[in-house]
Amino acid sequence: MLLSGSIFYLQNSKDIFVTVAVQRLPIKEFLEASKGKVLLDVRSPGEYNHAHIPSAISFPLFTDEERKVVGTIYKQKSREDAIKVGLDFFGPKMRKMVEEVESLVQSQKVQSSKPETTANAVFVYCWRGGMRSAAIAWLLDLYGFKIYTLAGGYKAFRNHVLQTFERPFQIKILGGYTGSGKTEVLNELEKQGEIIIDLEKIASHKGSAFGSFKMPPQPKQEMFENLLALELNAKCEQRGTGNIWLEDESQRIGDLNLPNALWNTMRESPIIFLEIPFEERLNHIVEEYGECDTEKLIDSTKRISQRLGGLDTKNTIGFLEKGEIKEAFRILLQYYDKRYLKGLHNREHISSLLTKIDCETVTPNNALLLTKQQPV
Repeated sequence: MLLSGSIFYLQNSKDIFVTVAVQRLPIKEFLEASKGKVLLDVRSPGEYNHAHIPSAISFPLFTDEERKVVGTIYKQKSREDAIKVGLDFFGPKMRKMVEEVESLVQSQKVQSSKPETTANAVFVYCWRGGMRSAAIAWLLDLYGFKIYTLAGGYKAFRNHVLQTFERPFQIKILGGYTGSGKTEVLNELEKQGEIIIDLEKIASHKGSAFGSFKMPPQPKQEMFENLLALELNAKCEQRGTGNIWLEDESQRIGDLNLPNALWNTMRESPIIFLEIPFEERLNHIVEEYGECDTEKLIDSTKRISQRLGGLDTKNTIGFLEKGEIKEAFRILLQYYDKRYLKGLHNREHISSLLTKIDCETVTPNNALLLTKQQPV
């Protein structure tokens, strides 16, 4: 059996030529068509774990070690020698791969509200849309699946992601000092039909030295960008044109950075600031973090000790050790208020961008004040 372009050749009692029905789709069509379908990332496990298209399943043609061997032979010997070694790795896996995809497709049909539209469709991509995806596509097509591959592979997807952040999104920034319940307000705005992007949820971090508490591990930077870009595109497709609400963040969220292009757009966007009394915010923070492990709170305090200052660090830790959580967070909240105020005013034309909304307390219902007043 030989494979040549889109045609394979079977030699038995007579020669038979059969056209392979694999369809190669550009990135936007591929992403749209693959929604709710089986999507296979056939790169190595290491490549997949670094970052991938969200919703894709790891389905490696080669292990990390096998990929290394094939790549070395390609560089040191020839393309043909590398393909032969690759076939040695691929051949014994073929039946298992087909059976795994059968199971995945069947599971997808069961989960689908419209199983008849799912059929046997399988979507495949590798790094550049080259030999790895072509090999898997050939095998699965031969067995009878309807196969679609991504033109340009994962590299094309990454270009799509980076281009997304260059789009001229219409953004409204929800501002407010720490403890203002901005995430809760964003969620309420979404219930009212507004477009919101929860940056902290996507980043798995709440932005401060204490931001990893009660959150899952953060994704890698590239995966964060992938998730964020798809969320932006999905929300805009749902609603078309319109404002997108984002929480006011520093460019760094935990160990991750907001993409420069999106960050620059955010810094030039109008800010709707929730003005909430200090004590109300303090009570909210104590309620949110008061039951956290004391040692973790102390460790997080130590991480900001240089900026917090020696005396405030000492007093905060002392209050934490004595179980006086509210007094500890009183010091920390004052520190974060100063930092937030500095970041807020470190914008050009801040006076024309900023609108303050007076709120009595911390509550998701503050969203009603935003929609009623239509401040910008």
